[in-house]
Amino acid sequence: MEKEKAKVKSGNVVDFKVLKRLFQYAKPYIKQFYLLVFLTIFLAILTPIRPILVQKAIDEYVPNGDYDGLVLMITILIGHLIILAVVQYSHTYLSGWVGQTIIKDIRTKLFNHLIRLKLKFFDKTPIGRLVTRNVSDIETLSNVFSEGIAALIGDLLQLVFLMGFMFYLDWKLTLVSLSTLPLLIFSTYVFKEKIKVTFNEVRNAVSNLNSFVQEHVTGMNIVQIFNAEKREMDKFKEINREHEKAHIRSVLYYSIYFPVAEIIQAIAIGMAVWYGAREILVDASVGPGVIIAFIMYIQMFFRPIRMIADRFNTLQMGIVSSNRIFDLLDNDEHMADEGEYAPAEIKGEVEFKNVWFAYNEEEYVLKDISFKVKEGETIALVGATGAGKSSVINLLSRFYEINKGDILVDGANLKEYDLGALRSHIGVVQQDVFLYSDTIRHNITLGNPDITDDKIAAAADLVGVKKIIDRLPNGYDYNVMERGSTLSVGQRQLISFVRAMVYDPKIIVLDEATSSVDTETEELIQGAIEVLMKGRTSIVIAHRLSTIQGADKIIVLDKGEIKEVGTHQELLDKDGFYSKLYNMQYKEVAAI
Repeated sequence: MEKEKAKVKSGNVVDFKVLKRLFQYAKPYIKQFYLLVFLTIFLAILTPIRPILVQKAIDEYVPNGDYDGLVLMITILIGHLIILAVVQYSHTYLSGWVGQTIIKDIRTKLFNHLIRLKLKFFDKTPIGRLVTRNVSDIETLSNVFSEGIAALIGDLLQLVFLMGFMFYLDWKLTLVSLSTLPLLIFSTYVFKEKIKVTFNEVRNAVSNLNSFVQEHVTGMNIVQIFNAEKREMDKFKEINREHEKAHIRSVLYYSIYFPVAEIIQAIAIGMAVWYGAREILVDASVGPGVIIAFIMYIQMFFRPIRMIADRFNTLQMGIVSSNRIFDLLDNDEHMADEGEYAPAEIKGEVEFKNVWFAYNEEEYVLKDISFKVKEGETIALVGATGAGKSSVINLLSRFYEINKGDILVDGANLKEYDLGALRSHIGVVQQDVFLYSDTIRHNITLGNPDITDDKIAAAADLVGVKKIIDRLPNGYDYNVMERGSTLSVGQRQLISFVRAMVYDPKIIVLDEATSSVDTETEELIQGAIEVLMKGRTSIVIAHRLSTIQGADKIIVLDKGEIKEVGTHQELLDKDGFYSKLYNMQYKEVAAI
């Protein structure tokens, strides 16, 4: 597994192109976003009022013994706090709502994009990385809206209003109080740069960890079969250690920065108290209420500056995640679906004409393949592993694009077909059956509401699996668990036949798999295959040559080339590739 490399840049704090693109997703909720901006500004104005009210109460009403005035001021102060609490609640809730709603839309769009990418993309991209993009990276984006832009604007506005109120009270005391500000700004900048790098490292460590865990949980049987638990555990420990180190580095910077910021704030408060007390003692130009108000203002002023570093990092991490998500969204490795031909029914005639195909450029796995399958015919593809059999059936459903040549269905090029319409006429039963962690009913219908229970039962009866399903707890509502782990190999295969049958395709592509089942189940599967192929054009990858002796045509592939074509008997009479393969299997069976 290739580790994802960290791409850390120390250029501009904000990538405005990315932000502009990101905010396109806020357009459907523009009214709520404007309301959020309004609440942010209103909150920035409300917050600095409280110290002024406290100062007036202490300097104007307490010395004069004005009890009624003091009660009025306290009432105003309580009212202010209630309004502030309501605005803060509204701001926090709305920012969270906007953030979560927007990322819901982005996540939906990303997943919709993912399911339309070519299989070639998934062949070369770790699943764990895609999971990280669709879950963790998008979750980071919610903070851009809830704790990034809106909060950053609010903090900056609050600083402006706070400074205005401070200068209004006493400009000299303001300058003294803020004399330590350059030191705080410098330490905040250093912290921001350090934490930015560590956050990138954390994100990459999370991606690598997700990829490793997903890969090894999926392939756990291989790990255990080859007694590789210790080796894989050692690899996991190393990846986990990198993840730990990245997090600890970020914790280290936080543990240094916040105490430093607190010390700087304490120095500022000390200087304000010293200068204010001096003014009181010298000429009484400053009242005690002003000093108390300044202590409150300094705490209010330093808090947003401390948080700004976090806001910027949240914003930067959101931009990093946005870049990763947009890179994925901009990936154009999707199957071109420009065809408009969408017949309600097809005859099922298939023709490959001089087809060349390579998974990697110029490394052809199919070389000048040509054959024709008439309506209702059955052809079998045989050959050694790597001969190109699976590639042929992958190309027919347009899971991959061919490099050269043409593939025709009923005389029309595959590219002329609407992709959905084409695949609706082709049923594919794979050797490695994939079942979702859901009911048997869902795994048969795949959520298609047009497929009724009666149709499912009829198909199951035809395939010969109805009795098996009826014996299971809850029947068709039985949960097969992840990848159908609670079913046998044969049962999974039979359910895949039912799945193909209910969609009633005209062309059936069958990766025949009976080598891993017992004799009784093999007989059931063979019976199901006969039912499935009846009246349909069938292309079969044959693993056991004894099962395809009745095929209308057998195509022998070797290293991506067609070596022989004919019926079972014709190929035996040639005494060539097919004859050798058949005799080898016959000897193996005889030896058993």
